[in-house]
Amino acid sequence: MSYSKEDLRDLYNGTLPWGQVKEIMSNPKDDDRFDKYIEILQESVLWEERILMPLGEHIFVVEKDGERITKCDCGHEFGDWRQNWKLNALIYVRDDRVKLEEIYPGIRCPDPDICEVREYYCPGCGALLKVESVPVGHPPLFEILPDIDVFYREWLGTPLKHEKEFKDRTYEVTREWGKET
Repeated sequence: MSYSKEDLRDLYNGTLPWGQVKEIMSNPKDDDRFDKYIEILQESVLWEERILMPLGEHIFVVEKDGERITKCDCGHEFGDWRQNWKLNALIYVRDDRVKLEEIYPGIRCPDPDICEVREYYCPGCGALLKVESVPVGHPPLFEILPDIDVFYREWLGTPLKHEKEFKDRTYEVTREWGKET
């Protein structure tokens, strides 16, 4: 069964009636679901760059001038998709009991000597993009580095025109920071 783009838009927006949500969840995904999803996402942004893959609610890998970058739905660009975008985000760190108790009150509050909660915000629009709870001093997590070429070529059967090297390039950013100090 293939669902309309309008039904899928309502599903993603959380406005589809529960009966229809349950039906969609219970059935196999239609072959063109990803394509429809990308169309829906593309229609929701004001910029023209092609969305290749969503990474979260407000953040995408897009194709721009033959390159692939991470971009917020507001248009803010975080750089090469192979570098952890969090290194270019605004970060609020909950690293003491007062800040942690705002979200974990009372006995649920983690020990600030062991754990910190980091909130990553878009510098362009202020949208909360990600939250992570990590040991104190742990580097920012790089949760997803999609092999976009393999996904398009082998899963979707529609290879992209220009393949890009699949390699984590986060170290290149932090190495440059080290040279500056």
